[in-house]
Formats: sequence, C-alpha cells, structure tokens
Amino acid sequence: MRVPASLRPEDMAALPLSEAKTLPACAYADPAFHAFERQHVFAASWQLLARAGQLDKTGDHVVAECAGRPVILVRGNDGMLRGFFNVCKHRAGPLALTDGNARQLQCKYHGWSYTLEGQLRAVHEMQEAKDFDIACIHLDPISTGVWQGLIFAAVQQPPVPLENLLAGITERFAPIELGQMEFHSQVAYDLECNWKVYVDNYLEGYHLPHVHPGLNRLLDYRSYSTHTAEWYSWQHSPLDGSPGPYAAGEAHYYFVFPNLMLNILPGRLQINRVLPVSQRQCRVLFDYYYADIESAAVRKMIEEDLRFSDEVQKEDIGICERVQQGLESGSYTAGRLSPRREAGVHHFQELVRRRYRQVVSGK
Repeated sequence: MRVPASLRPEDMAALPLSEAKTLPACAYADPAFHAFERQHVFAASWQLLARAGQLDKTGDHVVAECAGRPVILVRGNDGMLRGFFNVCKHRAGPLALTDGNARQLQCKYHGWSYTLEGQLRAVHEMQEAKDFDIACIHLDPISTGVWQGLIFAAVQQPPVPLENLLAGITERFAPIELGQMEFHSQVAYDLECNWKVYVDNYLEGYHLPHVHPGLNRLLDYRSYSTHTAEWYSWQHSPLDGSPGPYAAGEAHYYFVFPNLMLNILPGRLQINRVLPVSQRQCRVLFDYYYADIESAAVRKMIEEDLRFSDEVQKEDIGICERVQQGLESGSYTAGRLSPRREAGVHHFQELVRRRYRQVVSGK
C-alpha cells in the first residue's frame, strides 16, 4: 500500500503537547488516506465486533466486517470462540449471510461445508480433481479476544495483546462491571466527515459550551479532565443530575485506539464504534446498555436517555460535517492545540502519526 503523496515527513513528526499542531488537512481530505488507513490503522488493530451473549451456544455465529473485510465469529464444538474470514476456499463465496446457529459452515455459493473449527469436511463433484485433499484445506483464521463481555477481532497481527490494550480500564471504573450490563438497542448515524473528525471531536470537552448547551448543563466544565494511557485516553466529569436525564455521579468517557468509545454513566453504558466508509464519510454505531431494562420507571429513563443522546449526536454531526468542509476548503493546513483542553486529541493524533511513521519506515 503506497503512502499518500500529500503526506510530508514534517506532518509525521512527534511533538509534545505544548508545541503540538493538529494532523494536516490532507489526512482528512485526501482520498488516498482512506485505503491507507484501513490497511495500516484498522486492519492492524483490535476491533469490537460482537457481544459475548451472541455466541453463547455451540454453532452460534456472527457475521461482520473487520477493517472492511468479511469475517465470521463462531462458537466451536469444543466451546472455543474462533474467527475466520467469511470466505470459502473454493471461489470466495460467503459461509454465512446473517447471524445464526448451525452445525456446520456451508458456503452459500457452491455448498462446500466446513466444521465449526474451520476444517473443510465435504465437497461436491470434485472426484476428478487431481491431488485434491480436503484435509489440507482450512478457513483462514483471525485473532479474537473477549473483554468485559465484548468480543474483539483483528485481521492482522495486532500490535499488543487485547489485555494490554485495555489494561487498567476495569480497575478505574470498579465496582461497575460492564459485562453485567444488559444490551438494549443499537442506533447508527451516517456522517459526511472523515472518521478522524468524529474522533477528534469526541476527545475534548472544549466545544461543550458552544455546541452542547444541554450536555454542558449536566457536566462540570471547570472540573472536566483528560488523562492518557499508552493506547487509550479517558475524560472525566462530575454529573449534576438535577436538570437532565442522568443521575448525579460521575461520567467517564474512554477512547480506545483507533475507534472505540466507552461512555460510562450511572446505571448505563454507551459503546460507540466509528467506522470509515470513505475519506469524507463515516458511520458511528451506538450500542446502549443498562443495569436494568425491565421496570416501568427504568423504561421511562431509557426513553429519555435515548432522546437526549440523539439530541447530542445531532449537534455533533452538525459541527463535524462543517469541520470537514473546512478541512476540504484549501484554506486550512494545521492548527495549534490547547494543552489544557485538547490532551486527548493530541494523544490520538500522536498514535496516528506513530502508525504513519512505522509504515513509512517499514518497522
């Protein structure tokens, strides 16, 4: 994969926060970056694909895309969770089209069948094929891992084990256990902006007073803080529950490189995944979890929570799409970052720059 011609060496240089500039506009506006980042950022990272509850029983399988590539997660006869490319070794047909449960994986093109462990077990009308041995044919595996009831996968060797990527997060929000939260629903938002625009926006509270008047009333802007670890950052703010849908307590916003967000609030969890569609389009998936989804009082709270979240997201969509227009205008190259308010943006962009440098240097 060729490095985009518009990416200059000085754009990849690491700088401390006090001296930092943003990524250059070309990283958001040049179409050459889309395939480049999908290959070298997304394919080489852990991606959240499913919930553990979707793969409880033998034969349960989930069909997904990981870094733009078709994959399937399946629970084997031995109880093991495995991931494969959802691609038959015959002529690249799909092994499954939808999530479900099956005793075997059977290609929907020509009917070749595989065990749940990925071994080819039966084919049709191949008797005349010379030196054809089904014992030598196996689906291509991908890496999988489970954390707090969430299933991750990677189509290339990830840079760190999953437990290292997420080290310390569980301890920080204890005694909350994300794995005990109940899944409620998923909402998808399609944005006319580069995926990094959305991530940048998520990673700072600097814009709260100007873009989110309702949310700003719930959070304590003066106490809003940002912290960083090697592969993730987290933002924290006390909550004043009196004027809105959130009970008093604390809000924790975790971002895990490159595109995962965990929004942990009293009694609830929102998980966001930012998926690049093109250089100027992305899709953001919101998964909503709650400690309880049954009682009438809770259902009313959930309805209010979903409404308020949708209001905030529409505010974010509006500003992110305007920022994309600015990045494509030709009038912007790069800007300075606020050391006090944009440490999370700097942390994310430095990880992106580091990946760019690794690809350019071949390391």
